[in-house]
Amino acid sequence: MTTANVVGAGPNGLAAAIVLAQAGVRVTVLEAEATPGGGSRTKELTLPGFRHDVCSAIHPLAAGSPFFNSLPLEAHGLRWINPDVAMAHPFDDRTAVTLRRSLDQTASLLGRDAAAYRGLMRPLVENWDKLAGDALAPLLRVPRHPLLLAQFGLSAMRPATSLAGSFQEPRTRALLAGLAAHANVPLTKRFTASFALVLAGAAHAVGWPLAAGGSQSIADALASYLCSLGGEVVTNHRVSNLSDVAGGDAVLFDLTPRQVLRVAGDRLDGRYRKDLGRYRYGPGVFKIDYALDAPIPWMAPECRDAATVHLGGSMQEIVAGEALIASGGHPEKPYVIVAQPSLFDPTRAPEGKHTGWAYCHVPNGSDEDMTGRIEAQIERFAPGFRDRILARHTLSASDLEAYNENYVGGDIAGGSHEGLQLFLRPAPRLSPYTTPDSRLFVCSSSTPPGAGVHGLCGYFAAQATLKRLGKR
Repeated sequence: MTTANVVGAGPNGLAAAIVLAQAGVRVTVLEAEATPGGGSRTKELTLPGFRHDVCSAIHPLAAGSPFFNSLPLEAHGLRWINPDVAMAHPFDDRTAVTLRRSLDQTASLLGRDAAAYRGLMRPLVENWDKLAGDALAPLLRVPRHPLLLAQFGLSAMRPATSLAGSFQEPRTRALLAGLAAHANVPLTKRFTASFALVLAGAAHAVGWPLAAGGSQSIADALASYLCSLGGEVVTNHRVSNLSDVAGGDAVLFDLTPRQVLRVAGDRLDGRYRKDLGRYRYGPGVFKIDYALDAPIPWMAPECRDAATVHLGGSMQEIVAGEALIASGGHPEKPYVIVAQPSLFDPTRAPEGKHTGWAYCHVPNGSDEDMTGRIEAQIERFAPGFRDRILARHTLSASDLEAYNENYVGGDIAGGSHEGLQLFLRPAPRLSPYTTPDSRLFVCSSSTPPGAGVHGLCGYFAAQATLKRLGKR
């Protein structure tokens, strides 16, 4: 029987293992930590009974993943909770703009921009299943729907400032800038509009759900399904070099280039090693988890109906803050992403209590304590928030790397999404998942389509592996 080992039990590693197991390959996943999950873990970080998502919390790309949707994950314990209000973006006048499941409802809230927003988003929403398969695929791949992809690409290749600036209402511009800022790239750079388009399209097509019980449920469901196929997950097994991996026909790394070089650098030719050594990591994040005595007291009532809230004020404020981070600075008023899962999932906190999840961007490797600035931004739109804090747990950019080596300098995206590295990651190759060693492959978010809990990096890497193994 053909055998393979996958190093790392994050969503991409587990996805790769599932594809291989479905093809009849005997697969073992080796995970350094005590539980699978990578960026999808849930722990009691603050007080007993308060369950916090250590990294990812809201999952539009998981719900919209063509691969995940092909798997029987509900039968293995995964249940999505999908609020009607995907995201709220408050302003200083006590109002907020909202991104809703309904495209028409969202457009109706955008004043003079209603028709333009509807016209921009409708082709994406109505063709989400077709578009997702092409837009979230490697660049050097023949698209199944080239005209649809080309239509998307004309807008996606623009800087977010250009896309947002084409709308008349300041509220619409702020909404799109906040969406694009998930890229953690200056919003004046090309292709940043793609993040706004994909996240808004996903909101209207599939929603921005959270996993019942926590993000750990996603990894647990993937691992459970893998085991039902005959695969195996071995925890507490750290791979420092290839001697820590038992023999097999293939090894897939759910690792970023820095760790691939450490584990297998002597098996790779000089040019590829140089390419991996030049791989660029992006800014990091500073994250806080809160145990709360009551829900966050937002002034704008719309924020109380949303699992995700973007704090950044105007487009100009968000653009300036992200530019400062790229130049090595720390904004006084950072763009902050807040999640409040316990409003929709009572399993996250003891009865009557709540959890909060928040992060902002910082320069790579930063040790700056952003607690005060994050909480000032929350207080700006929710006065009295600090009075509701029972406990907090913070992770600086360097803390995040200590927690997970893949988060180099606190970069949770597996590498910068700026410029051509968005597509040609981790190195320029016809197949980005292969290496010069015919037995070694890369399946992490350092490969296309990049960051997000969608499993597609693992899916495409496994397809490349099967091709080399003569299984397809």
